[in-house]
Amino acid sequence: MPTLRGAVLAVCTVLFCATLAPGARADQWDKKTIVTFGDAVEIPGQVLPAGTYVFKLADTLADRHIVQIWNADETQIFATIRTIPNTRFEPPDKTIFEFDERSGDSPRALKVWFYPGDSTGQEFIYSRYSYNH
Repeated sequence: MPTLRGAVLAVCTVLFCATLAPGARADQWDKKTIVTFGDAVEIPGQVLPAGTYVFKLADTLADRHIVQIWNADETQIFATIRTIPNTRFEPPDKTIFEFDERSGDSPRALKVWFYPGDSTGQEFIYSRYSYNH
């Protein structure tokens, strides 16, 4: 009898963990990151005004370097941008956004986004014409 209880408990534990696993992977899969910029920020093709945005990887297996930028409540997408990998020696323990300074009164340009625990980040590519605002 104790063996049957142990087996039932083990099966229930496995089923419980299996139901939690997809939810735990979801945030890791799309790398959802909520960020608030105090000033305008340039991204390839446009300038985002100061505000709160959601950065996520597109839900595709084919290419893990497509970043989507949404409004705070994820009802409007502002951009879908192809990026290239950028690698650090040490994975960061928190989200990192790196910026390039622009000349004059142009806003800073988002260069790289690193998700916590990932040594490979998303580097944004600008055409050379976007440097001449």
